[in-house]
Amino acid sequence: MVLSDVDRRLLERCLAREPRSWEDFVDRILGLVSHVVRHTAQSRSIRLTEADTDDLIAEVFVELLRNDMAVLRRFQAKSSLATYLTVICRRITVRYLLRQKTQPRTNSKSAPAQSSDDPGLKRIQNRDQIEQLLTGLNGKEAEVIRMYHLEGMSYREISATVGLPENSIGPTLSRARAKMKQLGLQG
Repeated sequence: MVLSDVDRRLLERCLAREPRSWEDFVDRILGLVSHVVRHTAQSRSIRLTEADTDDLIAEVFVELLRNDMAVLRRFQAKSSLATYLTVICRRITVRYLLRQKTQPRTNSKSAPAQSSDDPGLKRIQNRDQIEQLLTGLNGKEAEVIRMYHLEGMSYREISATVGLPENSIGPTLSRARAKMKQLGLQG
């Protein structure tokens, strides 16, 4: 899909800093940004509170404004604006989620705790624990666990990297977690 005239004009107005252009831009893409943030977190089995979602959406808009809208200025109109912004938003969201995952929480009320009976969908938080768990797995399973838990890759990204069908990644993760549990390596 090519860049629409409406999006082209809106982007030009924004980059020229015309009055109300940023507000119009935000109104146009807010739904897209909100959807991408929620979907990206969900695809990584991360539960977000409303406050976390709002923070993430704000982070996306801050990044779009950073360095005189450098991200928007780099848009080359080789795709639709929505496609370009989806990729940008997803990258910002993943980076934010990974950064949040590595920082200790100071307020335990800020996010709901994931239950231990969650059927293998939660991500293991402790890097050392993951490394220990990987010793009990074969190559492909260890690779999938490493990519998902340590590198924060999506099922699609893992599928493309290891050559497994995308719908096989979840079951592979589940089997690997079950093996780790059987070996007594997972608490």
